[in-house]
Amino acid sequence: MAQGAADDGPILELGPGTGVFTAAILARGVPPQRLAAIEASEGFASGLTSLFGGVTVIHGNAAGVRHLTPFGPGAAGTVICGLPLLSMPQATVLRILAGSFSAMRPSGEFRLFTYGPRCPVPKAILTRLGLSARRTAFVALNMPPASVYVLERKGRVG
Repeated sequence: MAQGAADDGPILELGPGTGVFTAAILARGVPPQRLAAIEASEGFASGLTSLFGGVTVIHGNAAGVRHLTPFGPGAAGTVICGLPLLSMPQATVLRILAGSFSAMRPSGEFRLFTYGPRCPVPKAILTRLGLSARRTAFVALNMPPASVYVLERKGRVG
């Protein structure tokens, strides 16, 4: 899921939970110091800290990503998101996306894992933030089947 991210700046992971994506990111060769995970559950955050030495684990709400990123504004290359955006209020989704894009380089990508049949970000939010969305993968063997979407700035320079 972090394809190309190792060469494109640090990675922020939103909602890592038990660390399935965290482990996959590290297995792709991303150095732990170039990965930060923002997790709302204190128990999961503690477990991630124990499992993944060198990864910055932040116990906090992803809606505050703009202020929680340890890399500074405009520095991250990729945000990886496994949060259940479909079940969140649109105002929260807007804050997560706006904050994530302020934390990323202009060429950054927001990679989103979802179980819904279409992109979980409403078109109105994509339009308001000047973003485009495209599905890059469908994982039929996952239970339930899942999709990966990439959100990026329209007309980005990459």
